[in-house]
Amino acid sequence: MSKRSEPRPCIFIGSSLKDLKRFPAKVRNRVGYALHQVQEGDEPLAAKALKGFGGRAVLELIDDFDGDTYRTVYTVRFADVVYVLHAFQKKAKRGIATPRQDIELIKSRLRDAELHYRTRTENEGA
Repeated sequence: MSKRSEPRPCIFIGSSLKDLKRFPAKVRNRVGYALHQVQEGDEPLAAKALKGFGGRAVLELIDDFDGDTYRTVYTVRFADVVYVLHAFQKKAKRGIATPRQDIELIKSRLRDAELHYRTRTENEGA
């Protein structure tokens, strides 16, 4: 991706903004900066493709802080907008796999983002 003249809007789906606001301040600051990079058309170094979503359309930011791991999942699948799908603290102490309930929530919110994007683009075209 290349630098954009106008940052893309960042839209939070479901409780993702409320959940992100529960993160420690240092984590919120780092995630906020990374999301700003995404809005500018860059891909942060901390971004990794989320397995099971085919390629690099759904990414996650992983931040380890004070012995805990925080994840923020977003998608750049849709032109000109960034959707934040989920923000959560990883609870399991072993393994790196994202828990199934979180994957299901991300899939559901990705469908919500798709619907929002379709509605948004149809309204702009009207």
